[in-house]
Amino acid sequence: MAELKIQPVLLGTDFNCYGMARSFHEAYGVKSVAFGVQAMATTRYSNLVDVNVIPNFTTDEVFIKTLRDYAKTFEEDKTYVLVSCGDGYSELISKYIDELKQHYVCNYIGEKLFNRLGNKESFYEVCEKYGLPYPKTKIITKEMVADATKIELPFDFPVALKPSNSIEWLSIHFEGRKKAYILDTRQEFDELLPKIYKAGYTDKLICQDFIPGDDSNMRVVNAYVGLNHKVRMLALGHPLLEDPSPSSVGNYMVILPEQNQQIFDNIQKFLESIDYVGFADFDLKYDERDGIFKVFEINIRQGRSSYYCTLNGCNLAQILVEDQVYHTKQDEILYGEVERVWLGAPEKIFYEYAKDNEYKEKAIQLLRQGKKGTTAFYKKDTLKHRLLMHYAFYLMKKKYRQYFVQR
Repeated sequence: MAELKIQPVLLGTDFNCYGMARSFHEAYGVKSVAFGVQAMATTRYSNLVDVNVIPNFTTDEVFIKTLRDYAKTFEEDKTYVLVSCGDGYSELISKYIDELKQHYVCNYIGEKLFNRLGNKESFYEVCEKYGLPYPKTKIITKEMVADATKIELPFDFPVALKPSNSIEWLSIHFEGRKKAYILDTRQEFDELLPKIYKAGYTDKLICQDFIPGDDSNMRVVNAYVGLNHKVRMLALGHPLLEDPSPSSVGNYMVILPEQNQQIFDNIQKFLESIDYVGFADFDLKYDERDGIFKVFEINIRQGRSSYYCTLNGCNLAQILVEDQVYHTKQDEILYGEVERVWLGAPEKIFYEYAKDNEYKEKAIQLLRQGKKGTTAFYKKDTLKHRLLMHYAFYLMKKKYRQYFVQR
């Protein structure tokens, strides 16, 4: 078979975009094209990706017009592979999936399934149906918040609180806004809810039993499901440290690769039962009270920190292209079995802030052996880009001093 020329088309300009651009470059030596609403530091000065800033690109009209117009410029000897690097772009792809498939290699679920999984309330209903464990949950509506003090919770404090509609949440702004909250008291709960809806949020909130433990109880799974609705890749990561800043809380900063067949089997069964296709990213946490890993959410894309997969033997770009472009038969699931620690922060921050336990010790052993890597620092990229990333890493010291709280 003649080698096809691959042209990656990435939607977004952030850390996720850079990780995918690097994965494509490592696998095929190609430069990606990216579309997004603003230029971001992680892709600035890079020779791995040409960034196109499109005002209002997250609106339906501008999104589809941009991709239609770009398709008119296609070179006949290239195969254009479309990859979402953000939740909003995944939603837009799902709306226009039939049209986009006429021009792009585009392995994503349709709008109906996206709406079931993209909304946390309905996602938990799907989890319930197919036996995927999740935390005890209370759904809160805008109407209920008229008197927040009367809302009864079926579990004690502390609780976790987050928006059901994560895409709408992106446009909500108020003092104290976070991606998600851990509330220790009823007073915090009663005071926060009215602020959220006063700021313009309209959808439901998810209040959950807070699973005790620090970041080292978290797990992340990135999966890829092929054309035949069969899982082709599962890569498990054990986050040892998260971003502490309010706007980025929950973003993983250090990940240790792991193997856990029970988690793999549960995720595989779930994805294949719902006829999923494409990349998926799951966040889980181990509940020491009952010994069960419980799922918080699914992202209809590869995760922000998913370069840990490529680092550990599962190059996401290659997995996608082998399935979608070359239609390579694969009889067994590919698991991330190389052991390299992924770092999204300086090693010194990891040593200082990650909780001391057996997992940290294992990560330290790997780091001392040089078995490590980052998304950001790629020798084949420009010196200017690497220097900018070093500066970004330097700034993280202040962030941790200001925001880090050990739970």
